[in-house]
Amino acid sequence: MTFHRYVALGDSFTEGVGDPDPTRPNGLRGWADRVAEVLASHTPEFAYANLAIRGRKLGPIIAEQLDPAIALRPDLVTIHGGGNDVLRPRVDLDALAASYDGAVGRLADSGAHVVMFTIQDPGPGGIYGPMRGRMAIFNEWVREIADTHGGTVVDMWRMRDIDPGAVVDTDRLHLNSAGHRFMAGRVLEALGVEHDLVHEAEPTPALGRREQWRENARWTREFLAPWVHRRVTGRSSGDGVAPKRPTLGPVG
Repeated sequence: MTFHRYVALGDSFTEGVGDPDPTRPNGLRGWADRVAEVLASHTPEFAYANLAIRGRKLGPIIAEQLDPAIALRPDLVTIHGGGNDVLRPRVDLDALAASYDGAVGRLADSGAHVVMFTIQDPGPGGIYGPMRGRMAIFNEWVREIADTHGGTVVDMWRMRDIDPGAVVDTDRLHLNSAGHRFMAGRVLEALGVEHDLVHEAEPTPALGRREQWRENARWTREFLAPWVHRRVTGRSSGDGVAPKRPTLGPVG
């Protein structure tokens, strides 16, 4: 496939949280930037926009990003949403899927090829284990929506060939730089685009019981407690954050 105008929609996953680069807007690079860089090397006069904002649930993604994206007349759109909804204590998965289907339908009708993502399998244990069932249901909706509108699915749920600990940032939620590079490669492969991105990640170190306790305490203090505080106070990590690439422009 050859693309000339790529627009990325979504939340922190697409904004690039976990892949810091102080030279870029919002101080982040991320997999979408890396995908755009490869696509630009294949296509002259390539343009890229990234409207994603961290912390956004699917409703705000659709309300804030869909119309501006369609106005840019892209021929390629990636959209990632729903993960922040599924993490909430209560979520209507059928209503969430219906709104997602409507949004993807509008993007496809505009002439864009749409790429969607499933949520990574958290496994049966850990803090996300109790949400595994709802994640699986949501993922099946994603696959059905993509099939309905002729889209492409990057199926993170079925990625069993990587060590999750090697590609996840210290917050245990977002990808680290190696994870973003890996994800960029998977997106390009799903689109049938050749690339030379190399997946290099440090193996997860084995921790003793005391080290595990200290790491869990640090994670609770630095990440879980602030996340809970934002939920209780009705705030979002994306409050005051603007899209890092609101208009189409050259990648470089």
